[in-house]
Amino acid sequence: MKKIVLIFAILVTGFGYSQNGSVDNDIKQIESKVIEWRRHFHQNPELSNREFKTAEKIAEHLKSLGMEVQTGIAHTGVVGILKGDKPGKVLGLRADIDGLPVKERADLPFKSVATGTFRGAEVPVMHACGHDTHIAILMGVAEILSKNKDKINGTIKFIFQPAEEGAPPGEEGGAKLMVKEGVLKNPDVDAIFGLHIGSGQPVGTLAYRSGGIMAAVNSFEINVTGKQTHGSRPWGGIDPIMASVKIIDGLQTLVSREMPLTQEAVVLSIGKITSGVRSNIIPESAQIIGTLRTLDTEMQANIHKRMKEMVPAIAKAYRAEATITIDPGYPITYNDPALTAQMLPSFIKAAGEDNVFDIKAITGAEDFSFFQKEVPGVYFFLGGKSPGNAEAFPHHTPDFFIDESGLLLGVETFIQMTFDYLGK
Repeated sequence: MKKIVLIFAILVTGFGYSQNGSVDNDIKQIESKVIEWRRHFHQNPELSNREFKTAEKIAEHLKSLGMEVQTGIAHTGVVGILKGDKPGKVLGLRADIDGLPVKERADLPFKSVATGTFRGAEVPVMHACGHDTHIAILMGVAEILSKNKDKINGTIKFIFQPAEEGAPPGEEGGAKLMVKEGVLKNPDVDAIFGLHIGSGQPVGTLAYRSGGIMAAVNSFEINVTGKQTHGSRPWGGIDPIMASVKIIDGLQTLVSREMPLTQEAVVLSIGKITSGVRSNIIPESAQIIGTLRTLDTEMQANIHKRMKEMVPAIAKAYRAEATITIDPGYPITYNDPALTAQMLPSFIKAAGEDNVFDIKAITGAEDFSFFQKEVPGVYFFLGGKSPGNAEAFPHHTPDFFIDESGLLLGVETFIQMTFDYLGK
């Protein structure tokens, strides 16, 4: 950051918590609680739309703070409403609460050995994306702000959202369902903030981007139909596996040959292909499942169109038939430019000038984007990588690890943003 940014910070920001000694003291005392909560949720993860015990503990905490608490929103969502002593705007603060069907491999004293049901099968469950830290951070923020209502101009909605990782097949869920059920209404939210911890981002740092910060995501399913025959006589049937291979190969050319990648990134990945039962039977059908990530709505529409044209055409070339279904997915996680500029000084005050970074957009996705479609929002990243740790394991993997010393900065940043936004 340049000096001009600091001057800008002084000019545009109102009061911050740094001028309130009691808030500073509350923050210093909350860290041990935040870590304790995080370890509890880490050891007791629950899958999307099944976060029953998680929601119960969150609601119990918010009620103990004297808040108006709403439960059962979007199945297992919890909302706490804190009214400041002075009138003002309504601010939403959001944390996602679901775990993933991943078996933890890290050797921690609070390691998860939980199990759940996913797609009809019993699976291990782990907080392999850091949502446990998000819950604990927001619970800490709620406790501190509830003690300082006299300093709050307006109202804060603490939104604990289920199913960010996606609702189970056949179910609605997540931010989209919360919005549908009116979570941003009564009282009407004026702006919303969210964060995500990063296993590869150094502890003590914040990362942000104005505009699109995370990609839109669409899952797709392709069903290929051929004609079954003996493996020794492939000419007697129509091979759906061969057609599937060519479809997968063809889809990659849409990215490498038809998308203007100097404009924005596009990622198309196949996560699963299923077909056949044994070596000497050419099966009748095959199924391909994949994900598409885009950062430009026009490019997204174009690649959807071309996928729908290409898939049946390639299958036909190999005498097979194929259909493709592309789900609506999540939109681009878009940080309102004006609100981002307004909150940048808050980042600097919380983390320090040298610890705040403007990053390029990433191809991960977040359903926080559904909130941002309704009201201006800012989404940022919090560092969770240990100092001197050369290797950082990716999110959604068995060895995923977060350094808990970075959690307090998340609390501080949310509080600083809250006072700066509502203090205007």
